[in-house]
Amino acid sequence: MSSRGRWIVVYLLLAPAVALPLWVSLYDRTDPTLFGFPFFFWFQFALILVAVSLTVPAYLVAQGAERSDRLRHGLPAEPPTEPAGAEEQP
Repeated sequence: MSSRGRWIVVYLLLAPAVALPLWVSLYDRTDPTLFGFPFFFWFQFALILVAVSLTVPAYLVAQGAERSDRLRHGLPAEPPTEPAGAEEQP
């Protein structure tokens, strides 16, 4: 898959994690309840699990896309670990 295709996958994975919590009319009700908690509360907790389960694969795909972008531009696969200008001075 091309690097551009990987970034599209990242955006598609992150879109529900951003859009669902903003769509308040989706969960603006009290029924059904779960262990005495209204739908409004337990659905938001479920959204946290959904967001985590979508963010982790998005991160992994983005890491691979960044690595392939760096290689395509002639850079090392991993960025340098020491900050620029931090070389030892004689």
